[in-house]
Amino acid sequence: MIGKVLLVGAGPGDPELLTLRAVKAIQSADAVVFDRLVSPEILALAPTRSRKISVGKTAKAHSVPQEQINELLIDLARDGLAVTRLKGGDPLIFGRGSEEAAALAEAGIPVEYVPGITAAQGAASSTGIPLTHRGLATGVRYVTGHRAKDQPLDLDWSSLANEETTLVVYMGVASIAEIAAALIAHGMPRHLPVMAVADATTPRERRLISRLDEISQALAKAGLTAPVLFIIGHVVTLYRELPVCLPAGLFLDDTRIRVHA
Repeated sequence: MIGKVLLVGAGPGDPELLTLRAVKAIQSADAVVFDRLVSPEILALAPTRSRKISVGKTAKAHSVPQEQINELLIDLARDGLAVTRLKGGDPLIFGRGSEEAAALAEAGIPVEYVPGITAAQGAASSTGIPLTHRGLATGVRYVTGHRAKDQPLDLDWSSLANEETTLVVYMGVASIAEIAAALIAHGMPRHLPVMAVADATTPRERRLISRLDEISQALAKAGLTAPVLFIIGHVVTLYRELPVCLPAGLFLDDTRIRVHA
């Protein structure tokens, strides 16, 4: 008998943010194929009997090429296994879930999606920064800071440089300087606040606040490493209303975000 593949969103990292269906998929899996962004707390939910296969990727270091991952999922299902493919966040937001689903469908393998809370929602909830807020942001846009095969970013900068819209950048650690410069060149205010959140919703979460023209230098100084999500927009000013101590000695006042002396 041919097995089935569930493309499961593992959420931003906190296991309590998994959907009930995601938990069931993990606990009933014969094989769990997981990305680097899936937290160890979530992997611990898988049964000890299940096969656990890491296919994690980092920038410029793809341990398992995407085509090989597709073949792996097909082979596991053809062995009659119940396969849970765990992806950080939601499998349909910058997760290549649709590419894997297409390959599985072409091979005649039953496949279903299990949605998850995406990293932007998780970071917004853990930091208390809303993605939209009346008077500050009338919309939100998600963009990737990384292109397949390390191709140059070809984003619609003039469209993205709208300070009435919150901009959330995924996978942007290596390119945040380029992104900030392009947004400023297309009219985004230099002083626009930015929050960088690493390992959102997990015990390892770190936060950094800066401004658009200084975020790259601040990120390097703080030493934040991927996975990092960037929230760019006026909504970041609401963070000062929260009773939370900022790491890296950063605070926000009415004019700009500064570093403690």
